Amino acid sequence: MGELTIGLLLYVLLPLVRSLLLTKAARESGATDFPTNIFSTYDFIIVGGGSAGSVVAARLSEVPSWRVLLVEAGGPPPPETRVPGLLDFNFIPGISDDWGYTSVPQKNALGNFVNNAGRVIQGRMLGGTSSINGMFYVRGSPRDYDEWAALGNPGWDYASVLPYFIKAEDFLGRHPNPRDRVRGHGGPLGVTPGPEGPLTRAFFLGGQQLAFPTVDINAHGGIGFSHSQFTIRNGTRSSTHEAYLRPASSRPNLHILHSATVLRVLINKKKQAKGVLLKLGRKVLRVGAEREVVVSAGAVGSPKLLMLSGIGPGHHLRHHKIKVVADVPGVGQNFHDHIGVNGLTWTVPGTSLSSLFQMLGALKEYLRQGSGPLTTVNAELVNAWVKVGDEGEPDQPDIQLFLSSVATTADSGALYPAVWGLDRQKFKEYFKSIYGKAAFSMRPTLVHPKSRGTVTLRSRDPREPPNIDPNFLSHPHDVAMLVKGINFTLALGNTPAFTRHLRAKFYDKVLPECRELVYGSESYWECYIRHMATTTFHLAGTCKMAPLSDPLGVVDHNLRVRGVSRLRVVDASIMPFVTTGNTNAPTIMIAEAAAHIINTHWTTTK
Repeated sequence: MGELTIGLLLYVLLPLVRSLLLTKAARESGATDFPTNIFSTYDFIIVGGGSAGSVVAARLSEVPSWRVLLVEAGGPPPPETRVPGLLDFNFIPGISDDWGYTSVPQKNALGNFVNNAGRVIQGRMLGGTSSINGMFYVRGSPRDYDEWAALGNPGWDYASVLPYFIKAEDFLGRHPNPRDRVRGHGGPLGVTPGPEGPLTRAFFLGGQQLAFPTVDINAHGGIGFSHSQFTIRNGTRSSTHEAYLRPASSRPNLHILHSATVLRVLINKKKQAKGVLLKLGRKVLRVGAEREVVVSAGAVGSPKLLMLSGIGPGHHLRHHKIKVVADVPGVGQNFHDHIGVNGLTWTVPGTSLSSLFQMLGALKEYLRQGSGPLTTVNAELVNAWVKVGDEGEPDQPDIQLFLSSVATTADSGALYPAVWGLDRQKFKEYFKSIYGKAAFSMRPTLVHPKSRGTVTLRSRDPREPPNIDPNFLSHPHDVAMLVKGINFTLALGNTPAFTRHLRAKFYDKVLPECRELVYGSESYWECYIRHMATTTFHLAGTCKMAPLSDPLGVVDHNLRVRGVSRLRVVDASIMPFVTTGNTNAPTIMIAEAAAHIINTHWTTTK
């Protein structure tokens, strides 16, 4: 089936799929309740109903006397986002409900991407990115949090944050050591072990052949190959919309206002946040906050809103003719992301297992019985955390290696290039010879990048997207580490577990843009990385948590914004540096911790 045919079929079928799933969702759990009118004043206003904001809103509304307003720019999540096996739909341009952001052209990376720029996918709906992401539940390394605290952020060491991971979680798997009380049971967020098949078994066997242990990365972190766990409960995605907001939506003191855009935070002459200015339809409304405004708009949206509100680098705000309320140079700085190398592919005997007709059969089973392959991810997806460099502690990983049974070429180029922003012609030139073949891919990802970028305003118009510049591969360390990551990946793919058991063969065609270099040399792989490496959508750091001694700090350890009172930021933007792995679980932990901090402050303040 040709790439054009596959793409057209998916676009044509999606409205029918949505209609059927809407009926099923309404029958099973009903719709989230929304307010018919908005109060002029609330105790708390949370801006952004995503991975963090949904948690904060749900937790604060547990206090019946507090009136809580959650404002989300997007709408309810489309019905297909609830179905784990329809994960791929969530990233298709023109179909996915995201902000439609693209990075600025990159000087040192994304050579095979359209305009040297990449997509920056951030969920624009209730549940935010947790409603569309890959659903991996990864806490990160305990050392991440200990280092956050060591930087001058008391209360964020691993021993202090572990209770919030446990509080959020309802682990539905079997823990190998029940006495090891690091997993949560009974929390809002369902966490379910992923499917395993021959490729997963080869992955773990290959790890053993390279002397790596099998670990539960969510128990104690460390180095090793880890069985996957996903935010899924009973065959349904456990987004923060499903896990937190839906159960809380019937509370009379919680108003959930979706499809409304916050234009700026209202700050009085005493430099106190007193509410928000928002746009709902054609109306512009002022809504007051008697206690606090909490900004949870993500690593792109939070710094943008702060700057539109007059909080940020003074010179930048003045350039856009925005009145400076608080000159906070760190807003929008320290932007970084895990960067991974796409395209490393192995073929195996047989024909591609990807079939649209198999998906239709699975959909029928899911709709009728709520069972079948769509109740979990639609592939074998698994990770390892390994150390390939000499820096840092010996038990601290520097590469996260991701294996997917759905290869780069699985859809014969129909959608994969568009999902990532790759140049379609260059992709086809390189991969066409293995279109339709059974294959899998592995992606080494740098978990501690040193490159830093920025999020800045394009204009003072809230409707304008910001300039998003991850500044990928601007630091030579990142390229050198990814070369080592590729070498490790090739070594794993060359173990007997893959070459003998699966008869896997690495696709070693020379990337045309690097043809002048010796294939397999360090310089060749550097070139490959600068053309094929890209985001993993783990955006962080733009409202950095830090003590006053750090000039680029934006919030303190209680997540209070510098220079303005009664204003906090709660999301992945506060991370001093990104965690060692996927960021959804740490973001939910941050929100749980923040809700406790806020609750404690206002219940002890007279």
